[in-house]
Amino acid sequence: MAIERVTGLGNINISQEAIATLTGGVVSECYGVVGMASQKVFKDGIAELLKKENYAKGVVVRNGENGLELDLYIIISFGVKISEVVMEVQKKVKYVLEKTLELDQVLVNVYVQGVKVVD
Repeated sequence: MAIERVTGLGNINISQEAIATLTGGVVSECYGVVGMASQKVFKDGIAELLKKENYAKGVVVRNGENGLELDLYIIISFGVKISEVVMEVQKKVKYVLEKTLELDQVLVNVYVQGVKVVD
């Protein structure tokens, strides 16, 4: 269980899968991101591009000491500045999760698994 809240009306439990799916949707909307990648890279060094229903496989959600920790595995578009895309992904994911889930601390680690030429 990732997040548990107790309110006057009852308990709220938000699963890690739900957080991962929300995060995958946010990441896919960022400029320069082609899509989410599988955490495992194939033996020839190629990462698998995940479809919308499998975004959660490209996100690892953990409860860390200081709050929620996320590891994101992405594939970016050829010709964009990698550092800028990664910073935008981090900022957008952090903002959306903090506002949507009412969290105080979110740590976002981004791993670029590949670069793809987009037509």
